[in-house]
Amino acid sequence: MKWKKDSYFDTIEHIEKSIVLKAVINLNNYITEDPNGCIPIYQVSKKGFALDVPMKFVKFLRKYPSIFEEFSGEYNYALFKLTPEAAEIGREEKRVYEDCREDLRDRLKKLILMSKEKVLPLKIIQGMEWYLGLPDDFLHYLEKNLDRSFRFVSMEDGLEGLAVDSGEKVLSVVQRNAMKNGVYSGGSMEAVEFPCFPSKGLRLRHKIKDWLEEFQKLPYVSPYVDSSHLQPDSDESEKRVVGLLYELLSLFVEHSAERKKLFCLKKYMGLQQKVHKAFERHPEIFYLSQKNKTCTAILKEAYCDESA
Repeated sequence: MKWKKDSYFDTIEHIEKSIVLKAVINLNNYITEDPNGCIPIYQVSKKGFALDVPMKFVKFLRKYPSIFEEFSGEYNYALFKLTPEAAEIGREEKRVYEDCREDLRDRLKKLILMSKEKVLPLKIIQGMEWYLGLPDDFLHYLEKNLDRSFRFVSMEDGLEGLAVDSGEKVLSVVQRNAMKNGVYSGGSMEAVEFPCFPSKGLRLRHKIKDWLEEFQKLPYVSPYVDSSHLQPDSDESEKRVVGLLYELLSLFVEHSAERKKLFCLKKYMGLQQKVHKAFERHPEIFYLSQKNKTCTAILKEAYCDESA
C-alpha cells in the first residue's frame, strides 16, 4: 500500500521535538547526579551515544542557555550546570513522578503482560522507559515503585528479566472503549472494530477497502491473552498484531514510537517477522512519519478523536 504524506501528523510539535527533549532530560539527569552539580565538557563527551544527543555535545549545550549554564573551571575548562529555572523544573518533574507512580507501574505491568511468557528482559524494558514515561531510575527503587506481582527472573542467554504474576483479566483500550460505546459485551471472540481516521487525499482501491471492511469484522483477540491457536499468516493473526501495536502505542505517553525500536519486542510478544507491514497495511489506524531522519509510528486515534 502506497504511503501518503500527512502534514498534520508530521507537525505534531511534541513528537517532532521529542528527540531534543529526550537529550535534554538525559543531560539534566547526568548533571543532577554529579556530586558537584556540574560537568566538564570533556567528561560528558565521553558518554558518546548513551545520552542520545543529536549533535556535538558542546554545540547542543550552548544551544539551550536557558537550561544549561556555561562557566569556566580550573585550567579554563568549560563546565556546565543547570540554570536555577531548569533545576526547579527538574524538582517539579520528580513531584509529578511521585503523583503518577501508580499509573507508571500499571503501564509497565501491561507492557509485560502483553508478552507471551509474561516476562521481558530488563534491557528491553529499559529501552521502552522513555515511551512509557518511566524515569531512568524507576527500577532502582523496587519497594517504592513495584508491587508484589512483579518478580525478577533469570532468562535464557543469561538475561535478567522482570515478570508479572497476575490472574486478573486485563481489558485492552479497544475493548474498554467498545464496551463503553455498547458494541462489546466482553466475549472472547467478538468482532470489535478499530477506530479509523483516513488522511486527507488518501484513496484506497476498492479491493483494499473491501478487504479492510472484512478485516474489521474478524474476531478481536486481546493482546493480553494467548494467541498460539492462530495461524501465523492468517487475517485473524494480523488483526491480533494490529491490536497489540494499537495497545502498545496507547500505553506510550506520546502514543508514538520509532518503528525500529518496537522490533525488539517481536520475539517476546509473538509478532510476525513482517510486523512492520502492519503499520503500512492499515493507514487509517496508524501513520508513519518520516521526520527527524527516522520512521515514527503514530496512533491516529490519539490525535484525531477528542474523546480518546
